[in-house]
Amino acid sequence: MRTCYIPYFLLLISTCISCGPKEAKNHIQVGFAQAMSSDNWRKEMEKGMQVQSSLYPHVKLEIKNANNNVESQIQQIHDFIDERVDVLIVSPIKSKPVTAAIENALKAGIPTIIIDRKIDGNNYTAYIGANNMDIGKDAAKYILSGIKDFTSVVQITGDIASSPARERQLGFESVLKKSEKVKLLATIHGDWEKPSVTGPLDKLLDSMTPGYIFAHNDRMAMGVWEVLKQHDLQNKVKIVGVDGLYGPNGGIQYVKDKILLATILYPTGGAEAIDLAVKIVNGEFVHKNNTLNTVVIDSVNVDLMQNQFNKLVEQQNDIEGQQQVINEQVKAYQSQNSMIKLMIGLLVLLLALALWSIYSAVKISRSKRKLEIINEKIKTQRNQIKKFAQQLKESNDSKINFFTALSHEFKTPLTLITSSVETIFEQNKALVGQSSFEMNLIINNSKRLIRLINELLDFRKLETDSFTLKPRKSDIKEIMEHVLGDFKLEAVKHSVQLKVKYPKSPCYLWVDTNALDKVFFNVLSNAMKFTPAHGKIEVEIFEEEEKVKICIRDTGIGIPQEDIQNIFNPFVQASNNDRPSSGLGLYIAKQFIELHKGTIAIHTQKGTEFIIVIPKGNKHLQHIKIYPDNIQIAEEFENHLKPSEPESILFEPASVQDNFSDLLIIEDNTDLCHLLVKQLKNDYNIYISIGNDAIEKALDIIPDIVICDLNLPETSGFELAKKLKEDLRTSHIPVIVLTAMGDEDSYIKAMNAGADFYITKPFQMDALKQVLKTILYNRERLRYYYTNKLDSIASVGFDKDEQDFVKKINTYVLENLNNPEFSVEELAKELHISRVQLYRKVKAILGVSISDYINGVRLEKAQELLQDSSLHISEIAYGVGFSSPGYFSTAFKNKYGITPKRYRN
Repeated sequence: MRTCYIPYFLLLISTCISCGPKEAKNHIQVGFAQAMSSDNWRKEMEKGMQVQSSLYPHVKLEIKNANNNVESQIQQIHDFIDERVDVLIVSPIKSKPVTAAIENALKAGIPTIIIDRKIDGNNYTAYIGANNMDIGKDAAKYILSGIKDFTSVVQITGDIASSPARERQLGFESVLKKSEKVKLLATIHGDWEKPSVTGPLDKLLDSMTPGYIFAHNDRMAMGVWEVLKQHDLQNKVKIVGVDGLYGPNGGIQYVKDKILLATILYPTGGAEAIDLAVKIVNGEFVHKNNTLNTVVIDSVNVDLMQNQFNKLVEQQNDIEGQQQVINEQVKAYQSQNSMIKLMIGLLVLLLALALWSIYSAVKISRSKRKLEIINEKIKTQRNQIKKFAQQLKESNDSKINFFTALSHEFKTPLTLITSSVETIFEQNKALVGQSSFEMNLIINNSKRLIRLINELLDFRKLETDSFTLKPRKSDIKEIMEHVLGDFKLEAVKHSVQLKVKYPKSPCYLWVDTNALDKVFFNVLSNAMKFTPAHGKIEVEIFEEEEKVKICIRDTGIGIPQEDIQNIFNPFVQASNNDRPSSGLGLYIAKQFIELHKGTIAIHTQKGTEFIIVIPKGNKHLQHIKIYPDNIQIAEEFENHLKPSEPESILFEPASVQDNFSDLLIIEDNTDLCHLLVKQLKNDYNIYISIGNDAIEKALDIIPDIVICDLNLPETSGFELAKKLKEDLRTSHIPVIVLTAMGDEDSYIKAMNAGADFYITKPFQMDALKQVLKTILYNRERLRYYYTNKLDSIASVGFDKDEQDFVKKINTYVLENLNNPEFSVEELAKELHISRVQLYRKVKAILGVSISDYINGVRLEKAQELLQDSSLHISEIAYGVGFSSPGYFSTAFKNKYGITPKRYRN
């Protein structure tokens, strides 16, 4: 087997390239849930974390900013928990709401570091930040150290819901309470931002002027200075802030610019938090509370502090620059390393390709020879297939030509038969008399055969493109009226309402009248065939500017949606159509309409609607010879069926003859029903069913014999025969199948369904009559056997179901033999059928009434007892169920011609 190794070499090269230096697998994932990033202090915190984490190559830092939204921060903490970070750092917006989320992180096994602000309780791994209580105390002590006389102070806090604000206020006020030199005039609660200060402070300054103002951060301190400036008090009131950030907008610069008297350094702790996270992951000991040092920055040390910060910034920038250079060198190394590996891989691949090319050359040489041999075989097989296909085509063409020629041959004798019968019928109307129905039947069915033959010939012409249109100017209404003449009486016969709607003026089209006649006939024939009794067929003709539209709609069974696409194909029938058909009618109709450059479409909803559209004028027929329009239309029309007066079928006999057998005919062809009724009505009580109510009629009538077709609307003869034979009430009834299906499979299927006799159409009426007589005669012989040998039921002749039925009757009768109250009603109840059906079934099987049969069983038992026992006659009479010895003696004498006493002697 040929194996290709190139994909393996490509996989090897890609593996080599991907094996460059990678980040350590055991990296530390640190998640930081930041409260907000709107102020410089928090930006410095984030920057400190980022710089410090860059010093640890295996540390990955992810920062999520809540934008001062508590719900958002809680969600971000849960997101970090879902991501399974190694360490979680949280700067809470508010203490209480965030506490539960942090506890969830600890439950999930994630170490949690709290930075800047605290939460409720001590349920965290470590806290890092300055001591806010000490910051408040330092601010108070600094103010006290600078006063000689009595003064007043105003305090401006941050968000009081946060721990820094509460602790700073507590520390600040605890020192002031111990001094008598200072009075705390007011405390204004802000939210760490300037706008929260301006309004309340502006209102306060209208009524008093403090000596000092302590703001909990430098941003609010700047807002205080702006309000003091508006009141021209910026040089009279001294301001102390908190944060001490470096930069143009930081507290150090405000002190240097003498906007603030002092600021207390509040370190961010960003770098320290990263160091603490690394220690926790590495398992090193860490303190639970890690306090950062603070210092008061005023005019004395501001320059020193600014210089120190300048040096720190320079060092930080140097570190960032060096880190960037290192990263670039690592990238360059990885690129060069990958390139070297790629070149090695390409060399290996080149060597492999060289070896593969040698191997392939040998392989190709061998394969080429094999392909040449296979190609020769394929050529030979192709020539054989081509020859066979040609032979098949010639055979098929010869068969089609044979059937076409045979169809032509059929037309002449059928035409002679039709013409001769019509001549006899017309010339001898008086002599024909009672045979007029048969004469019309011969004429109509002969013409039906001619139409079917013409349909086959049209199909052959259309398939070989040899059909030629003969268009002439014709009134479409006259063509439709001619066709409808064949269906009006048919519609009355089937109780179908036929409605027609035409334009008022003549509607001329250039059409082949014969072809269009066949189109209308086929469509209307379908509508009539599938529209039930009391249904409706509507024909409408609409004349438009450039075309004429013909709509033929019915309320029949319709065509399933999935069949519409193929319904115009040859030999195709709808899936809900069980009736035999050639499947050519709609195909021919479509081809004829398309030859006229028209269209035919189907819409199905609560029935079927055919829409035929034919263009006006003759421009679309320029390639076809146009015939003159002065020839009468009737000359071109094909002969249709001869209309005859509708003769209603008698579904039940006009009068029931007691000495006639009951015959149920299940057939949907009305002509055949008429013929059978006419031929058999003098010997049988005939009942008719078209199939939809056959079982109900059989159960109601319990006929002596049934004649059944196989192809029926809504059901099939196979199903009916099976149901009749499976039902106890009708299982004894002989079923004769009368069908056009002459194949062996249908015969076997009908026999398996329970049919007693199988006759194929066409049939001889005398043969059918003889079959009916023979079956009924055999039934009579079996009745005689049963009524004379009640003790021996296991006999050939009756079906097993019938034998079982008689056995059941005998069992129930013998079990109740000494019960004079045992009635026919009780027996019917035991057999689960009605009294009438029991009477009819026993009468059909045994030829006697059920009452006589029960008495017969009792008398036979009495006869045995009279021969073999010493019982008194009265005891025997009561023992076999007679109400009195006198009635028993009378019944015994009527049956055997002798009294019980004389019979015993």
